Amino acid sequence: MASGEPKAKKVKLSEEEKEKEKTESPTKQTPAKLSPNSLFGMGNPLLDISAVVDKDFLDKYSLKPNDQILAEDKHKALFEEIVKKFKVEYHAGGATQNSIKIAQWMIQEPHKVGTFFGCIGNDKFGEILKQKAEETHVDAHYYEQDKEPTGTCAACITGDNRSLVANLAAANCYKKDKHLDLEENWALVEKAKVYYIAGFFLTVSLESILKVAKHASENNKLFGLNLSAPFICQFFKDNLMQVMPYVDILFSNETEAAAFGKEQGFETEDLQEIAKETQALPKVNKKRKRVIVFTQGKDGTIMAHGDKVETFPVLEIDPKNIVDTNGAGDAFVGGFLSELVQDKALDQCVKAGHYAANVIIRRAGCTFPDKPDFN
Repeated sequence: MASGEPKAKKVKLSEEEKEKEKTESPTKQTPAKLSPNSLFGMGNPLLDISAVVDKDFLDKYSLKPNDQILAEDKHKALFEEIVKKFKVEYHAGGATQNSIKIAQWMIQEPHKVGTFFGCIGNDKFGEILKQKAEETHVDAHYYEQDKEPTGTCAACITGDNRSLVANLAAANCYKKDKHLDLEENWALVEKAKVYYIAGFFLTVSLESILKVAKHASENNKLFGLNLSAPFICQFFKDNLMQVMPYVDILFSNETEAAAFGKEQGFETEDLQEIAKETQALPKVNKKRKRVIVFTQGKDGTIMAHGDKVETFPVLEIDPKNIVDTNGAGDAFVGGFLSELVQDKALDQCVKAGHYAANVIIRRAGCTFPDKPDFN
């Protein structure tokens, strides 16, 4: 409320109007006081292992200098060898975990505003991952099992190029009944008011996503989902559409949005139209209108909210200052969530997303300086 606005107006609001004002949209200007576990994420945790390697190493494992692949049997030995042969850096990674740690970085204090659930192995890489998550002040609660090793993503750096090899391994083994349903874990879910899950997790545990999404919807909390990759829209369409009625905020880049529009038979390639049609898909919680956010790399970010579709320009950057665009999408979401969980206006959430992405693309991997410079 503007400081000059008469207070009497506020008193006259009926209980019904107050409720409406509270629930209609997440665009209130007054920042909320943050408490631990306000933001919840669940997904595929990966230990990022990055190292500068030589051409022989790439050739040995048939890797292209600038590529992203899933590990096959022939790559299994790569993860141990890169650690033995080269000077490596470790980071807590995976799409959702990246976004949660960026949100926590943007927020700074209090620590552990972000909670993260996922599955790891009971092994050396799992121990390192736990330590790295702790260093980012995220409250990570992993389901640990012995069947599969901790998921890893090797970033093999040669010059300006990064060849990414991901071995999901344990990340694929998350079990609702073994972890999410446990009383102490579910209590953390209930503490949150904003939820975010990347679409990749639709391939792992649909039942876990639905349990969290339904809780958010029934309690008028915010549930966010990311399309994550065109293959999710194509090959996991049934899983995706089971979750969609509970989605309050949908994130996507332009390629994923186009794939989604095509799979849904929207008969348009115009991203603003796809955003509008996606917004209009059936929704369970009628108290909140769905918000659609489509990023487009260096082009403006499209957001459909209420009856408006707006485009927000991204921060300009000299191409020679771009080191690595891989974590840009995760960073955008993290920045967005950091403001959303504080009940900031949606345009401020987009601004924070653009800022975080701009910081991350100037660095190798999804890494960041000690403190953000954002207001």
